[in-house]
Amino acid sequence: MNRLAIGLALSIGLAQSAQAATCGNTGAGFEAWKVDFANEARKAGIKQRGLQALSQAQYAKRTIAADRNQKSFKYSLSKFMKVRGADTIVAQGRKRKARNPQFYAALERQYGVPAGVLISIHGMETAFGGFMGDSQVVSAITTLAYDCRRSAFFVPHAIGALKLVDQGTLTSATLGAKHGELGHTQFLPGNALTYGVDATGDGRVDFYNMTDALASTANFLRKKGWKPGQGYQQGQPNFQVIKQWNAATVYQQAIAIMAARIDG
Repeated sequence: MNRLAIGLALSIGLAQSAQAATCGNTGAGFEAWKVDFANEARKAGIKQRGLQALSQAQYAKRTIAADRNQKSFKYSLSKFMKVRGADTIVAQGRKRKARNPQFYAALERQYGVPAGVLISIHGMETAFGGFMGDSQVVSAITTLAYDCRRSAFFVPHAIGALKLVDQGTLTSATLGAKHGELGHTQFLPGNALTYGVDATGDGRVDFYNMTDALASTANFLRKKGWKPGQGYQQGQPNFQVIKQWNAATVYQQAIAIMAARIDG
């Protein structure tokens, strides 16, 4: 490569670096970051609706506070299960399975994931749809993409959220959890985009519809390596797949224990 070509390559590289969105640890730089991130979003194929949602996003202080204060994942397993209402989830979960056995059996036939696992996740995440969050998904997820603590992890999910806006699955006003998770089982937007299933056959994936949400959850676990008919307790093959849903050890253990009690 000659000097002119080398110089040109360096100039292009520097220009691209200068255009990359810079993270921050306060809300002060969020508006400037959004402008830069919009350039990245366009390159990722985000269209007008998604870009408009990005422009309307607001720095989510409650999201940052929640991200800095995830105490329950530091509890012992017994305390975690007590705080998160494991006995109630199991009791209600058994009733839900008994009321609609064909639904859960159909999901297990298609994806190989037992009812207890899906019911436990559903109960743990939103109390079976009782509370699916009060934070605007786009604002929450873009705030986390901007925040320096875990920017690299959340940037793909921010892009995913904007793509979901383009598709009409989300709007800038859609509510979810404080980390931008959405629907009955609290999918992160990038995962929602990748693993979402239209189980109702109405032509759209609706994570606020229980059928679509649980089918999507089962699809996520299957695509992550769930082995039909294999165990899911610690030390068994499918426990490794539960780890893909949530990184906290106590969460993983709780799901496996509750699922066994529901399935048993």
